[in-house]
Amino acid sequence: MTDLPTASAQAHLLVQALPHMQRYDQEVVVIKYGGHALGSSAAAEDFAEDVVLLEQAGVKPIVCHGGGPQIGTMLDKLGIKSEFRDGLRVTDEKTVEIVEMVLAGSINKQIVSWISAEGGRAVGLCGKDGSLVTAKKLTRSVVDPDSKIEAIVDLGLVGEPEKVDRTVLDAVLKAELIPVLAPVCPGPGGMTYNVNADTFAGAIAGAMRAKRLLLLTDVPGVLDKDKKLISELTVDRCRALIADGTITAGMIPKVETCIYAIEQGVEAVVILDGKQPHAVLVELFTDHGAGTIIKR
Repeated sequence: MTDLPTASAQAHLLVQALPHMQRYDQEVVVIKYGGHALGSSAAAEDFAEDVVLLEQAGVKPIVCHGGGPQIGTMLDKLGIKSEFRDGLRVTDEKTVEIVEMVLAGSINKQIVSWISAEGGRAVGLCGKDGSLVTAKKLTRSVVDPDSKIEAIVDLGLVGEPEKVDRTVLDAVLKAELIPVLAPVCPGPGGMTYNVNADTFAGAIAGAMRAKRLLLLTDVPGVLDKDKKLISELTVDRCRALIADGTITAGMIPKVETCIYAIEQGVEAVVILDGKQPHAVLVELFTDHGAGTIIKR
């Protein structure tokens, strides 16, 4: 039996959370659950509990997930060597079959089962379902530091979102189901494209005019040059930090996704550590938040 002081403390927490719950009532929140955030079973349980609680509190959560480490593990098991260029996996036809199997298959259904185990009703989909997200081939260029000559980097079947059709998502949300989306998308001529999960989530959030896009990863957020967390940024400040080298490496595409989503109509985007207990609830339903929030 819960003693009175404990019950009182719990009630106080609920009262503090109420204004935040009202702010997000009937609003779409897109949560990108990264492959690196897929941690222990306890962390997975926390995440699933957070998503279910959001839905029961009147929020409309949409989960988008990656799975880079899991794809790498499966390719290693099958003896298929991974090649990376400009930080992205080069994806040939053999590799994209594995990507689809891991992302739209095992990981997607695993997340659905976690949510179901906590009392939620989730449905697993990918960009192919109902032509939810159609993609085009991603083109990247790099400049040789010595010759200063710009060259195109061919990443194979790596795509970027070209069009989002809300029809399926609107129907799923209307049925009070929780969509869990894998970033495997169709392209011209029946091609299958592997899309970066951050970019995919940003496109979904923009099309749905989401109140928030949460990018769950394995770092606390955006760090300054002293490796201290920056709790709040504007779009202009993000661009300045990229230009001066404060934001580097893999954080650059994440922040670029944040900027893109905000320009598409998302109110704010948060980069946070998905391995922290109940990170989603701490970010949305408390005063201090859990990561770096980026606003217009």
